[in-house]
Amino acid sequence: MFDFIVSFINEVRSYFVPERIVYDIEGECNKCGKCCNYMYSVDTYTEKEFKIMQFLFPAYKRFYIKGKDDDGRLIFACKLVSPEGLCTVYNKRLPMCRKYPGKKTRFYAKFPEGCGYRIKHKNFKDYLE
Repeated sequence: MFDFIVSFINEVRSYFVPERIVYDIEGECNKCGKCCNYMYSVDTYTEKEFKIMQFLFPAYKRFYIKGKDDDGRLIFACKLVSPEGLCTVYNKRLPMCRKYPGKKTRFYAKFPEGCGYRIKHKNFKDYLE
């Protein structure tokens, strides 16, 4: 009976532990512009939230909703990408564009086919280390 109580308490406590999974990003830019046409926003889940974000941050009016991925996350694209895949306002890019894609991400997203970047997939053994 004591083991059951301890297990139950630990199970309840596990719901209050923040998830700390971080995925590493590897690779380099191919200058193909695919990432500008296949972007995620971690905190934007609906079209209504996207319109609010554009209202609060007018610079985000350069983006539009392109669709959803297999997991239901919104995919965004930039209106300022040339047909060749290059930024037409390269010297005036937003800070998020300058920093993209970063070195790490907190969710397992997918880069578009042919992009030079990839997310390093972790298996259970990697988490134990």
